[in-house]
Amino acid sequence: MGRHGWNSGARRWRLTALLGVGAAALALVVTLLNTLPGNGVNTDGTSRDGDKPHGNPTATPDATNPEVGWGFTHTEHSADEGASAAVKRVEGRLADAGGLPQIQHIMGWGADNPEPVRGRYDFEAMDRRIDFVRASRSTPVVTLCCAPDWMKGGEAGVDNTDWSQAALETAPDPEHFEDYAALAVTVAKRYPDVRHFIVWNEFKGFWNDAEGRWDYEGYTKLYNLIYKALKKVNPDIMVGGPYLVMDSVDPRAEEASKALTGSWGALDQRTVDAFAYWNEHKAGADFVVVDGSSYTRDDELLPDEFTATDKFTAVGEWVRKQTGDLPLWWAEYYVEPADGNDDRKGWSESRRVAVQAAGMMALAKGGATSAFYWNPEEEKGTECAGCLWTPTDASRGGAKLPMYDLVARFGKEFRPGTGYKEVSVDKPDVRVLATDKVILAVNTLDRQTTAKIDGEKVELQAYEVRWLQR
Repeated sequence: MGRHGWNSGARRWRLTALLGVGAAALALVVTLLNTLPGNGVNTDGTSRDGDKPHGNPTATPDATNPEVGWGFTHTEHSADEGASAAVKRVEGRLADAGGLPQIQHIMGWGADNPEPVRGRYDFEAMDRRIDFVRASRSTPVVTLCCAPDWMKGGEAGVDNTDWSQAALETAPDPEHFEDYAALAVTVAKRYPDVRHFIVWNEFKGFWNDAEGRWDYEGYTKLYNLIYKALKKVNPDIMVGGPYLVMDSVDPRAEEASKALTGSWGALDQRTVDAFAYWNEHKAGADFVVVDGSSYTRDDELLPDEFTATDKFTAVGEWVRKQTGDLPLWWAEYYVEPADGNDDRKGWSESRRVAVQAAGMMALAKGGATSAFYWNPEEEKGTECAGCLWTPTDASRGGAKLPMYDLVARFGKEFRPGTGYKEVSVDKPDVRVLATDKVILAVNTLDRQTTAKIDGEKVELQAYEVRWLQR
């Protein structure tokens, strides 16, 4: 998750009760409280002008394109904070690469509670993230999640945000759906250069316990309110959903769907039902958003970590068929099962990058034109498994890592609209994706191999990822 999130341990509670002595004093306190902003609730650090445009909006690279390409999502720690030299190093590298589209959530994953009290806003952390995207000359994407506490049965106030997993995974109450849509409008006005909005995250809080299924009616109602509200702000704003997890299970499982199966497993029928409802009842969509992993809900890589990525191709083709070929986004995609702390540190970096490359190739083959790497970043130190760059806490930080080279080069070579070409390869253990100018080759073996690719003999080391010119 992220700052603040269920892995951050970032609960912030402070005692704000006022004690009176005697009836007269108590009456005075009550009178004073009723005259304070927020009816006595702490509003320190907030402002009423949340919809005032922030900073210097820039010309977004893909302002009119519903397909933004291959990028990453900011998580708890990111390169917007740290030593100035390290921050600028990452900003410059991204800009020099032509920019990489970047997702930022409005609450959690590095952002504070945007509206801790009704009508009182705190966008300081969000501003910093948007400024980073602007400085890196990239396309900003905003995910509208999560919800302020007062919208979901919690307490209002700067000190009362509950950052626990249970709280963050709570959707706004239906009576506050319009309040949440109003918050989305505030965000859109504050960042007029943000033209791509994703509604909510993984159906969090939208589960129907009584019927044992997703509350797709509730989600779709919220989605439609937000969609219509954002289009009123600017009809050029693009909105997508449902950001539903494409869970897969063992094909023999009770919940396994017959709609889509493969060697990697079967889609969960409850996911299929939720997607179908949203697709039929949505007010509109400029792109469709899903996420998921190559492994099953039980962390099984079927039949192995590389072949399991074929799921991305199958799901992508299925989703596009359901939506009439709306541009397909993967907001998250995972190829390495996480441990109990939601960390992915069990593989060597070469194996991790190789499977990641295979996964991205599978996404592209399934019709995805936009996908976002969930970018972890350690707060301090020099080690960072699976990260795009080293931690930015020190001036020497922000050094690129192997995963950055993959994501950045992939984004450059396989932009939306890319025409993919078939190339010959004589070894089934070598995967390829090609255009008329370049070939990406991946050795799926943990040992050296030699293959003839596009008529040329190529020697690949264990788990090597190689770019070849044509």
